[in-house]
Amino acid sequence: MFGFLKSSPVKKLKKQYNQKLEDAMLAQRKGDIRAYATLTAEAEALWREIETLEKNERR
Repeated sequence: MFGFLKSSPVKKLKKQYNQKLEDAMLAQRKGDIRAYATLTAEAEALWREIETLEKNERR
């Protein structure tokens, strides 16, 4: 009945994804390529999860 009040997990994951990308960019600027690679990999994993959730929501 009050489905519009329920927060979307996709929105939360997108926020985390954007934060990971920003952290990765800052690590790259500092010259910490290892941290950049780790954060980018984590962001990619979040993006795959976002895509999966969005596909399931459309059904």
